[in-house]
Amino acid sequence: MAIRRNKKKTDETLVDLVEARDSASDFLDKNQNNLLMGLVVVVLLIGGYLAYKHLIQAPKEIEAAGAMVKAQEQFARDSFAMALENSNGDYMGFLDIIDNYGGTKAGNTANYYAGISYLHLGEYDAALSFLKDYKGKGNVLPIMKNGAMGDAYSELGQMDNAISSYKKAVSAGENDMLESYYLKKLGLLHEKQGDLAASAAAFKRIKKDYPTSTDGRDIDKYISRVESGN
Repeated sequence: MAIRRNKKKTDETLVDLVEARDSASDFLDKNQNNLLMGLVVVVLLIGGYLAYKHLIQAPKEIEAAGAMVKAQEQFARDSFAMALENSNGDYMGFLDIIDNYGGTKAGNTANYYAGISYLHLGEYDAALSFLKDYKGKGNVLPIMKNGAMGDAYSELGQMDNAISSYKKAVSAGENDMLESYYLKKLGLLHEKQGDLAASAAAFKRIKKDYPTSTDGRDIDKYISRVESGN
């Protein structure tokens, strides 16, 4: 009896497998064109992306980097207005780079340059607008971005935002010189706001974590000043 039951189960399994195979075959027959079209679409999308990346995007990146050289030269000379926009039209300023090459790495970097240029020119709202658009990566650039935003907010009298930006700068990357620099700015801003405990905490962190930095070498006098309330 057991043998018959096992044989019956085997026969039923074979029937199920045959039905499943036939069902799958019917499905493929009926939907073959749709499946092929879907596969073609996927292949085209992948191929299109790779073509864009190598045939269009890469040359555009090189073109954008080359176009920005003159604006960078003006920036290095502290000619910030000329770095932003060239009225003569013989080279592109950072604003033109952003408009024409916004999707490139150079276009992204131009946002940072534009933000810093406007910061130097005293146009703090414009500086913040471009700095917010800048996507900085690595251990240094995010610190510089948030630190510059702290400077702009401070100049605008938006002290809470300035404090928040300086805190972000300190924790955004890894660079002893920049971290201690913005910690000191944070401490000074807290002191200006009358929060001497927060100010002392910022200065003491410099003493503890960055004692050999430029700001760490004379930080004791700042600690003494805020702890004495003077």
